[in-house]
Amino acid sequence: MTGLRLVSADVPRSPGEPGETSGVVESMGAFALDLWDAVGDPQQNLALSPYSIAVALAMTANGARGETAERMREVLHVGSLAAYNTGMAALTQHLAALAGSTRVGGERLEIELSPANQLFADGSVQWQRAFLTVLAKEYGAGLRTVDFRADPEAARQLVNEWTATQTHDRIPEILPQGTVDVMTRLVLVNALYFKAPWALPFDTIATTSGRFTRPDGTTVAVPMMSTDEGPTYLAGQHFRGARLRYAGGGLAMTVALPPTDAEEVALGELLGGALHHSGRPGLRLTMPRWTYRVATDLKPPLAGLGMDVAFGGDADFGAMTDDTDLEISEVRHQTYVAVDEAGTEAAAATAVGMRTTSMPVTREELVLDRPFLYVIHDTDHGTPLFVGRVTDPG
Repeated sequence: MTGLRLVSADVPRSPGEPGETSGVVESMGAFALDLWDAVGDPQQNLALSPYSIAVALAMTANGARGETAERMREVLHVGSLAAYNTGMAALTQHLAALAGSTRVGGERLEIELSPANQLFADGSVQWQRAFLTVLAKEYGAGLRTVDFRADPEAARQLVNEWTATQTHDRIPEILPQGTVDVMTRLVLVNALYFKAPWALPFDTIATTSGRFTRPDGTTVAVPMMSTDEGPTYLAGQHFRGARLRYAGGGLAMTVALPPTDAEEVALGELLGGALHHSGRPGLRLTMPRWTYRVATDLKPPLAGLGMDVAFGGDADFGAMTDDTDLEISEVRHQTYVAVDEAGTEAAAATAVGMRTTSMPVTREELVLDRPFLYVIHDTDHGTPLFVGRVTDPG
């Protein structure tokens, strides 16, 4: 990437505070549940990365002051931002350490899980050293200078190019045309890429054509995968579900089939503790393959949740710079998820734009042939890396 000068605070990356990670995950789950109810059409596929969104907004909150900072913390369910920063640092490094090679049944398998943070800032602005220091120390984020004033379109393309590289081209354009202009001064980006094989893959021979019922009652023919090796059975008051582990055991997907009128309650059960349960063996699981990408403008729902002051002329981001008054102009999020017999590939990016002014005995059967939820998470903390709704896998 030519034309980018890295300006990073000269501080070592903090190991964070592991004791704060449970609080971070709890805050992330509460924020994800609030956001879920505020975005998307319940009739449509949905995917979000609570982790990616929380990281991007937390980085932004470190530059806020006064009521702006208070409102951002409230929406993120954060008490002490300093404690949240150290907990997020420890959590992020724990997640990154789950990547690498693992041996399953004599076969070496690769797990990819790579979070990355970056700031793209106008080189004419003097940025506060304390702001750059905390983002470098706790989030591993450097600042790269661009020229938003002279060539905003070139700057937008550089942000998109960086994001595409970090997500293996699964998020090719996080900032659409028109989201960056001569008034833009800073874009904060989190990118997250995940690719992992199942610990016990589905046998492709067992995949057959089946019918999936959409929310409107129509049906679509889709490939339905089936297995009784690997998944464990989970149930809550408002869902029946399954846990599928990825190779290495440190990451998993939990799928849940809620009643049609209890989706949000079921998601609340998952994020509120069910992700910590390992489930019991003896399940035959049938579910569709799916691949989709969802792009979401998060500015309206975040404003509705109480972050509106950050988007207007009364915003106070003086902890970022004294050179100019800033407000958040864009919060763009995009997620890609693909699931098949071999495993899962998923990617997400969030950009915050700132502008001036053995054959088990089967006891249960679960067939995901109507809209269902899923969460991709680590097994130690239950971190919601990706959450989604499948209403049409076709």
